[in-house]
Amino acid sequence: MAALAATSLAGPSVAVPLSMPCALQRTAAHHSEGLDSWNGAYPRPTRRLDAVMVFLSFPDAEPLTGPAELAADHFPATSRFFERASYGKFRLRPHPLREWIRMPRASTAYAIRRDWDAAARSSYLRDALAVADRRVDFSRYDVVYFVADPDAPGVDSDATKVVNMEVPLRADGKDIHRIVTVFEKHPPDRLVLAHETGHVFDLPDLYHRPADGKGDWDTYVGDWDLMGSQFGLAPDLFGWHKWKLGWLEPRQVACVRGAGGRGVRLTLEPLAAGPGTTAAGAEAAGHRGVPGAGPGWAGLGSEGGRKLAVVRTARDRALAFEVRGPAGNDRAACTQGVLVYRVRGGAQSGRGPIEVVDAHPGSGDCWDDSVYGPLADAPVGIGESFTVPGEGVRIEVHDRTISGSWTVTISTGHGRGRA
Repeated sequence: MAALAATSLAGPSVAVPLSMPCALQRTAAHHSEGLDSWNGAYPRPTRRLDAVMVFLSFPDAEPLTGPAELAADHFPATSRFFERASYGKFRLRPHPLREWIRMPRASTAYAIRRDWDAAARSSYLRDALAVADRRVDFSRYDVVYFVADPDAPGVDSDATKVVNMEVPLRADGKDIHRIVTVFEKHPPDRLVLAHETGHVFDLPDLYHRPADGKGDWDTYVGDWDLMGSQFGLAPDLFGWHKWKLGWLEPRQVACVRGAGGRGVRLTLEPLAAGPGTTAAGAEAAGHRGVPGAGPGWAGLGSEGGRKLAVVRTARDRALAFEVRGPAGNDRAACTQGVLVYRVRGGAQSGRGPIEVVDAHPGSGDCWDDSVYGPLADAPVGIGESFTVPGEGVRIEVHDRTISGSWTVTISTGHGRGRA
């Protein structure tokens, strides 16, 4: 539905209740977006976690790139991404080995590819763990990266993924439930290791994989979350994910209930506001023509304010609202405003657990740089209002406060929105 001019609402605001009633229940779905409880099978990134990076070579190839160069492909960029995303609450500390460890068989013997045969994949992991265990005390680490020689003939860069074991592997008295297998070229895809590491923390894939492998993969969330695309212009994690991971406190999430026609008026701090945000990213984005962007955008607000508003629409569904723009991990974003998205707690990874709602259908932005131009201008801007199609939930974006927060009104009971 096209954005409409916003109007001010008269009368007192409805009080915003505590946020927990909007926390969808975790389901049996793989990487469920439910967050009422934490899945203890995954490490929770609310403290320092240590990651070992093991470099694997093969008898049929002599590596052309050294371990130090390959480690630098991913760190410190991956650690910095998570430090900014978590407002400094999580630190990923890498421990890369300094030498190659040779696998017992040729790279071509493992039939490495994206949709990997389970037997071949298991053989690769068993061999890798066996040769690495002679050099690595796995009991010391929370995350394991196996990095293959990118120039070996049997290595397929499309096969990079996290392997979850139903029956864990065991080394040094520790059960290893998942391993990040890295087959990236040198240099690798941007932020690819941050994306894979997100799976280690129980985050789902947000891209849409076409059944025939053809077509656009980025129709669900476009640029707006790393778990959709590591190439996104605004790859910071959704506020919902930050809540799930423990980086947002309950007081930073507004559960909007009983809004009625008048609605709930509240302020939302930019999602990126907090330690690690700088004016440089906003200044660069301002040069690209982002309305209102400039040196002060990223520095406004503080990490302790309200960053997420949620309207629960069904037992396992909710609408989320957050302010996104050119700052922090999103410094390359070309638009700014209040982003709206649907959350489905029962949807499997890769099957639409989150979908961005486009407040400007029929248009787009950043066609040369965006992974999916139609959603690049999805946020609701200042002076606009938008009724979410099919939900009857309406948001009006009024203005920005001196501190940098955005003033919005969220209301329900508007009937079924129309596309």
